[in-house]
Amino acid sequence: MTDGDVVLGKIDPARFAGGKIAIEADRAAQALAAHVGEKMSMDSLQAAYGVAEIVDENMANAARVHAVERGVAISERTLIAFGGAAPLHAARLAEKLGIRRIVVPAGAGVGSAIGFLQAPAAYELVRSRYMRLDQLDLEVINALLDEMSGEATARARSARAEQLDETRGAFMRYAGQGHEIEVALPVRALTRDDGAALREAFEAEYGRLYARHIPDAAIEIMSWRVSVAERAKGRERIAATAIGEAVAAVGSREVFDAGHGALVPASVLQREQLKAGNRIGGPALIVEDGTSTFVSSRFEAHVDNGGALVLTAKE
Repeated sequence: MTDGDVVLGKIDPARFAGGKIAIEADRAAQALAAHVGEKMSMDSLQAAYGVAEIVDENMANAARVHAVERGVAISERTLIAFGGAAPLHAARLAEKLGIRRIVVPAGAGVGSAIGFLQAPAAYELVRSRYMRLDQLDLEVINALLDEMSGEATARARSARAEQLDETRGAFMRYAGQGHEIEVALPVRALTRDDGAALREAFEAEYGRLYARHIPDAAIEIMSWRVSVAERAKGRERIAATAIGEAVAAVGSREVFDAGHGALVPASVLQREQLKAGNRIGGPALIVEDGTSTFVSSRFEAHVDNGGALVLTAKE
């Protein structure tokens, strides 16, 4: 796919990874022509577009299935694009799904690394200990949960976490079933009275998932979970952004735009030079060391007060 993005003009060979990694555009075109184009009577540009459409359609189809399974209208959602290649493909994916708003966070190319570094320290343990709900051995289970709590707390504190929150859960199912659902446990020693509360909570969750439950059926617990996590710090809401005039480009290049089905002139902008409120009309290519964002002809973009690029479908 990287070869395809180079041939389609979405990756500037001179600026890939801030110019630190050399891209041979001619060899990318030759590879696509040899392995795809010649076999299907296409030139390298057509081959690159075909590869991109297959990749984008596979992603779009996965999103459609995901939305149908959860009963949501995907066109009403916002697409968040992060990772090295996602901002290159987000506009086309949104076009296929009817999504009108895309957010590309600051540092999107290394978004996973940023998330890992900023996420609260946490440690989770899951241990198997089969037990029927109507035959709970409280001494055994409370000892197990206390041991897990101590280990998880020590691990979380080793990451210099300070304020910690603990949650517990039990993976339960009707006897003989092959799939469990998790039910929350109180963070304290279980008592005999908790048996009825756990049945009630399990049946409520089972009914939510499957629209009914099985009265008086035997319930078994397969595994137990303890999670200890650093208390997340509150985040301030970003103020609304006042969008200004279109910002001047630093250059231009031809980029293949699926809406036109052809190469079109696209403005090139350096993301680090953009400021909050700057507006960018598509088609445009916004480049940075970690990734590039393609704003197709059907979208325009602006920079919000949090440094994110926000792409909005044109009317």
